Amino acid sequence: MYCIIVSAAYPLRGGIAHYSALLARALRVHHRVETVTFKRQYPSLLFPGSSQRETGPVLDETPAPQLIDSINPVNWIRVGDSLRRRGPDLVIFNYWLPFFGPCFGTMASRLKRSPSTRVLFLLHNVLPHEVRPFDRAFTRYALRRADMFIVQSEAVRRDLLDLIPGARYRTVPHPVYSLFGGTLPREEARARLGLSAQRIVLFFGYVRRYKGLDVLLEAVARARQEVEMDLLVVGEFYDEQSRYRKLVEQLGLSGNVTIVPSYVPNEQVALYFSAADLVVLPYLSATQSGIAQIAYNFDRPVIATDVGGLAEVVQHGRTGFVVPPADAEALGRALVQFYAEQRGEEFTQHVKEDKTAYSWERLRLAIEELAEEVSRARGDQS
Repeated sequence: MYCIIVSAAYPLRGGIAHYSALLARALRVHHRVETVTFKRQYPSLLFPGSSQRETGPVLDETPAPQLIDSINPVNWIRVGDSLRRRGPDLVIFNYWLPFFGPCFGTMASRLKRSPSTRVLFLLHNVLPHEVRPFDRAFTRYALRRADMFIVQSEAVRRDLLDLIPGARYRTVPHPVYSLFGGTLPREEARARLGLSAQRIVLFFGYVRRYKGLDVLLEAVARARQEVEMDLLVVGEFYDEQSRYRKLVEQLGLSGNVTIVPSYVPNEQVALYFSAADLVVLPYLSATQSGIAQIAYNFDRPVIATDVGGLAEVVQHGRTGFVVPPADAEALGRALVQFYAEQRGEEFTQHVKEDKTAYSWERLRLAIEELAEEVSRARGDQS
């Protein structure tokens, strides 16, 4: 097949760009693949971070042309028509925010004017964690233009069928992020980061209200009454940083919490995960999380809250613990249990075993099967 991926992609940064690079690599094993991305992904007024561009090395051997303007309807039509004229067999839209619904939906409608082009939406979310007006309308507008879907958790599957009953889809777990290199010796990673604590818990990724970092801080304060541990918080703040620093002081954790308030370049990601004993996802809401898949890449156990599809990835008592959301007491008990019962080695071995199920080949096969199914259905109707 000739496939085009429409997505955030290098030189843009972030998890979706990483995902699109790995998806392209997986599909290129058997198919011709191109990726196109944004020349303007977000208007600067709507972007809470410091930069939308990657500062690390190229993740994909074929840099993506920057063609799409997310807020220009004329551009959507022109780019959609331009991609259609290339004659792709399959166009894959990486969809994660309703903000892109009008843009992606318009492009998809232009692409579908070609009888030979099939449109697939790969859904990271259907509706966002922080709901805004018009989210459902924007998402429905986009998804109604698709021939088929990939969902990566039960929560996303339910949301899809709520908006598009009868949708043709496959459920494939989010594959492991395997582009950040291998695991470093723990003591080497800690020495390079200047960390001396004996036990280190990691919170990684953008800091937003729904991520529950405040709950984790309280949980660590509770857990430290029984077991010494330090918390490493790594990620750019999309929420008020001072709020969390004040909470650290109030909880008496000033000497036990290290905050790295910035986006981490790709080549440094391995350092932080290798330095940690485990990764904690204290989310108040979620559909899934790429952070869990980065943790699994580095063979790190995960403690996660029971929201969205997180409990589908973290096997309670096997690869980590699953606790109720917004429950600092339960999360604190899980942290104590992990260290007091010395579960690290056991959980790590199970992570190594279980992560083989989260393969990019599995995703590639599902995409191929869906595309073939749509083609057969079109042939039956002609």
